[in-house]
Amino acid sequence: MFGGFQAPSLAHGLIVPDQAGWAPASDLAGPSLTTLLESAGRRWNAQPHAAAALAWKAYTYWLALPAVLGWVSARRVPLITASNVVTSFNNPAVMITLGVRPGIPVAVLPNDPLAISGHPDAVVVPDEEALVVEFRRALLDEHLTPLLDAVHTRVRLGKRPLLGSLASGIAYGVLRSADITPGSSAESIDRLLGALGIRDLIDLVPARNGGFDVQRKTCCLAFTLPTPKLCPGCCIKP
Repeated sequence: MFGGFQAPSLAHGLIVPDQAGWAPASDLAGPSLTTLLESAGRRWNAQPHAAAALAWKAYTYWLALPAVLGWVSARRVPLITASNVVTSFNNPAVMITLGVRPGIPVAVLPNDPLAISGHPDAVVVPDEEALVVEFRRALLDEHLTPLLDAVHTRVRLGKRPLLGSLASGIAYGVLRSADITPGSSAESIDRLLGALGIRDLIDLVPARNGGFDVQRKTCCLAFTLPTPKLCPGCCIKP
């Protein structure tokens, strides 16, 4: 179902058949949160608040990417709930590695070949509106909201800046695949961010190449690093 899906911080092919050394993503909102924040602190040599903000930014980008690409390319949404995703800290080259359990359910439309063939992992929903509802439920309600609450409690970071990183990551995921996926990138971004209730946290602005750039309305705190960084579209740029 995922073919040769390959990207940094994601397991090769996305599916993890042998889960020895992996833990459920639900642990990140509990016993593994300290490990996540310490890994981010080492990677960026960051203070606790910045480490937490950057850990969230990186994690949510890679987590959402398979569902985002599934939506824009084929109207298929892998249900990446915290119980369906597994994580590992065993690769020192990245902060964290994500994968999914074998047999992860994928929400599809009735005319999808997976639905027509009766694929055992297909969850058939009636229309695109129901598909984006499943996108929100799996990604936000049953995965990121508990992690958001845990991070907010641990370091007292505002939830709006964290959700701004989620909005930015989803927008970049769509824009970076624009050359190989059908339809309007702007419409896809609007639809997905609208489903999550975070449409107001970024703007799309015309780019020189004729596409779009992402203008953030919140900050990921990368400017506080020992070597300060201003991300593209940073809200504090003059």
